[in-house]
Amino acid sequence: MSQSIYLQKISFSLLLFAAIAQGCTSTVSEVKNDKFEITDSLINQLLIDTVQSANNLNVLNFSAKIATNEDLQTEIYPMVSGLVGAVNVKIGDKVSKGQVLASISSVEMAGFDKELISAEAELKSTERAFAQAEELYRSGLTSAKELEEVKNELTIKKAELQRAKTALKINGGNVKGNYKMVTPISGFIIEKNVSSYMQLRPDNETAAFKVADLSQVWAIINVYESELSMLKEGDQVEVSVISYPEKNYQGKIDRIYQTIDNESRVISARVSIKNTDLSLKPGMMATVKVMAKSAIKLPSVKASSIIFDENKNYVLVLDAEKKIRVQEIEIGRKTSNRAYVSSGLNAGDKIIASKQVFLFESLK
Repeated sequence: MSQSIYLQKISFSLLLFAAIAQGCTSTVSEVKNDKFEITDSLINQLLIDTVQSANNLNVLNFSAKIATNEDLQTEIYPMVSGLVGAVNVKIGDKVSKGQVLASISSVEMAGFDKELISAEAELKSTERAFAQAEELYRSGLTSAKELEEVKNELTIKKAELQRAKTALKINGGNVKGNYKMVTPISGFIIEKNVSSYMQLRPDNETAAFKVADLSQVWAIINVYESELSMLKEGDQVEVSVISYPEKNYQGKIDRIYQTIDNESRVISARVSIKNTDLSLKPGMMATVKVMAKSAIKLPSVKASSIIFDENKNYVLVLDAEKKIRVQEIEIGRKTSNRAYVSSGLNAGDKIIASKQVFLFESLK
């Protein structure tokens, strides 16, 4: 017998001795026909659990981490190299779509400016040539073919000017030669990797800013293989965080990933949560409660109610006459918080769910 079990037996015996010494007969128990009779007073001090039927709803609790909704965030990269000028935002700042986050002085940007100026000049020259060709055609001094050639050239120059304007716009520049990084969405700055006077190289692969809309966030939960069969996409969940223990957030599982982590042996699942008041912050730890329906055709009990002794599993059953007995059971399957019993228990049976180890040691 291990030292912990031995100490538990001593503790329980001392409790019974103290109760008897004080004349408290309400807590005295006795063995009758292999059943242990206890009083109402003692029962009221114990937790009683009911064996759940097969396919009953089980409450599963998972730890989770709040994360940004990747579908509602964007990474902003500088399209050119150069020297960073003014940086107008800090991490945590709220920004609006189209807002300038930072400006850059860039030689590459000057090249886009030059192309635009050149395209504008060539277009004006071609427009004058086309006007002259029209006048000559009306005077009979030039052919329709020559007029058509000048017209085609005018079309090309207009297209080149539009391309130069588009290139300048895509690269965040303007006619003054400055490159401006703007946000394409409204949200919050959750990452910032640039500062004033910082030199950006052409091979820079790090996003300058990351902007996220936090009106909806994700809770990423880890699911053990044994519990995966009880979850499905669309399951409603309840999420709570330490910062607001009195508040519950409603959400649903919108994705269960298909890969298993080789070290932890868990599968990630994703819960979408509306966060209109912005109280949930990325990085917060959370608890996710899922009401899951088991597909296992066996009655189940809380795993913590089971007593393991000498390579066998037992529970303490409370019958209708308020007598308890030691019942050996066979476990068909077990998850982190529930055990599915293949023999020894039926749905609706009452079992002791607290101080069961002390009682078990006295009944052995």
